[in-house]
Amino acid sequence: MSLSLYEVSVPALIRGLENLSRQIDKAAAYAQENGLNGDEFVQARLAPDMLSLAGQVQRASDTAKFGGARLSQGQAPSFADEEATLDELKARIAKTVDYLRGVQAKDVDGGDKREIRFKAGQRELQFVADDYVRNYLLPNFYFHLTTAYGLLRHKGVPLGKLDYLGNIQAA
Repeated sequence: MSLSLYEVSVPALIRGLENLSRQIDKAAAYAQENGLNGDEFVQARLAPDMLSLAGQVQRASDTAKFGGARLSQGQAPSFADEEATLDELKARIAKTVDYLRGVQAKDVDGGDKREIRFKAGQRELQFVADDYVRNYLLPNFYFHLTTAYGLLRHKGVPLGKLDYLGNIQAA
């Protein structure tokens, strides 16, 4: 059995974002149970030179929506990076998932060797689509998901491996 480009990308992005949203729910519940202001988590960092939780969620969102757009030759929605509360982070995730649910397999599949070019900082990156998914899209996406998870754990939120993985049973 082989998986299509769509199958290895868009559903994985949606799943990761939905798991992140549930982790944020747990952070809000933890804050409420412990008399904390959960919105203080939004600016938490693991190290001074790393992005905050907001930055990690924003980059995960951007990676996912731009990935969907690049693979489908569509147009990603534009979101301002202004989230200051856990609810706002969840709303951004929901908007990203809504966009990804609109990306059609027919617009992605068959484009495995389609050229993908974009700027990342000062660098211009160039891939064919299947290399883009393997070497940039998924690793970058999971980096930001993992860092967000680590940040919440560092702040005391009781998360475990299954909170990161989500439902591991076959559907």
